[in-house]
Amino acid sequence: MPKRIQQPPPSHLLGHLLHRIATLILITLAVNLSIHRENKAYCSVPNIVLILADDLGYGDLGCYGQKNIKTPNLDKLALGGIRLKACYSAAPVCSPSRVGLLTGRSPNRAGVYDWIPAARGARPDARDQVHMRRKEITIPRLLKKAGYATCLSGKWHCNSYFNSAKQPQPGDAGFDHWFATQNNAAPSHENPVNFVRNGKSVGPLKGYSCQLVVDEAINWLDGLNKSAPKQPFFLFCAFHEPHEPVASPPELVAKYKSVARNEDEAQYFANVENVDRATGRLLAALDRLGKRENTLVIFTSDNGPETLKRYRGARRSYGTPKPLRGMKLWTTEAGFRVAGIISWPGRIKSPTVSDEPVWSLDFLPTFCQLAGVKLPEGVKLDGTDFSPILEGKTVERNSPLFWCYFNALNEHRVAMRDGPWKLLAKIDQGKFRKLQNVNDRNIQSVRAAKLTDFALYRVTEDIGESTDVIEKHVEQAVVLKKKLEKIYKDLAHTSHHWTTPNSKP
Repeated sequence: MPKRIQQPPPSHLLGHLLHRIATLILITLAVNLSIHRENKAYCSVPNIVLILADDLGYGDLGCYGQKNIKTPNLDKLALGGIRLKACYSAAPVCSPSRVGLLTGRSPNRAGVYDWIPAARGARPDARDQVHMRRKEITIPRLLKKAGYATCLSGKWHCNSYFNSAKQPQPGDAGFDHWFATQNNAAPSHENPVNFVRNGKSVGPLKGYSCQLVVDEAINWLDGLNKSAPKQPFFLFCAFHEPHEPVASPPELVAKYKSVARNEDEAQYFANVENVDRATGRLLAALDRLGKRENTLVIFTSDNGPETLKRYRGARRSYGTPKPLRGMKLWTTEAGFRVAGIISWPGRIKSPTVSDEPVWSLDFLPTFCQLAGVKLPEGVKLDGTDFSPILEGKTVERNSPLFWCYFNALNEHRVAMRDGPWKLLAKIDQGKFRKLQNVNDRNIQSVRAAKLTDFALYRVTEDIGESTDVIEKHVEQAVVLKKKLEKIYKDLAHTSHHWTTPNSKP
């Protein structure tokens, strides 16, 4: 049989075939390039884990001088990163502190002036209306623009109507996943019953709150690692501990009975160690997932420690404010100077102790800088990018740190930290005494009030604010007074206020 000769395909079919092959190659290259770019973009930004204790004292950790409470995980975190000696919260009390942290703005601007009680119907002072409004730009909302996955696990306390359509919830603030309570874990840290997960009540749980919060965080991280292993994430772990009502594992309490003055103090010491253990578990999970090297971890507190027996349930409030003056709810240093630890193994090459003032309002601009996110336009931010301190440099601030807390336990309700100086001021008592909320009935008094009775401290040398030096530094005091008066006036005229029931339109 004669050999059959294979005929070449017609030229038009050959051209079509080559075109298809070329198209497939281009598509493959484009997909690979897109994946490469995506992975490169993900690898160029850090994961961010923010851990917030509740009512932790400045002196409650070993790395801050505590002799009795064992905090090996946090001490190790500080030894491998940056321990801040001048870290400040946005307020000396929980709700405004959290709102300030999330928005990068004084909480007064958002209309959150004091802690937010759970809604029980309309209140004469409109405190049932207080919440972080939907219009506020938050850290998770901004990071989502850069492709971050976002999670809140723990205490929320940014609204009155929790898990209700009446007010925005954590999901509205930009959290993809949330496992939270409105305020404290109830009935205590042990076996809480009031957690809500993504809008659905969880019901009774077994265990201690900080460990349950970390359980949720680890489960979320594991799930994300399976579904999107290259995706960067922002995880906000907001512990309830060591806020009252304090409850701790018996085996930890037993460790402290020999050094504590009583059972209640042993419970508090154990509570702080339980926070340390929970933090250690979370860090171990990041190691296991291979995420630790490129994860920025910040540990801090929402405010200073509670006063022992200030209210009926505060019988285990043995937090340590020393060497600071005051406690929670004060505008002296112990009210809002808090522990602050920054860790990022892939970036921080020289562990150090820093005297550079940093406050929680700095978190938003800093995270945006690190994530390559443009700051929101038309929004007054009070924080500053603190990333220069990661390289041991100073932070250049356009404005000082300041606080205005109308319900302070001490008489000086306005404060400012500017470089080495701390200036305190009272508010003209002829206008108003103490306020838990600012509404349409008192806003004019707030705006018209004058600052009086200034006190000046050089806190870089006098951390305990023991000596008022205003008479020794008259010229400096004049400059600082003018600066604080300008800040107060701006804040009073730009802050949100609420509408009381039956107010005239």
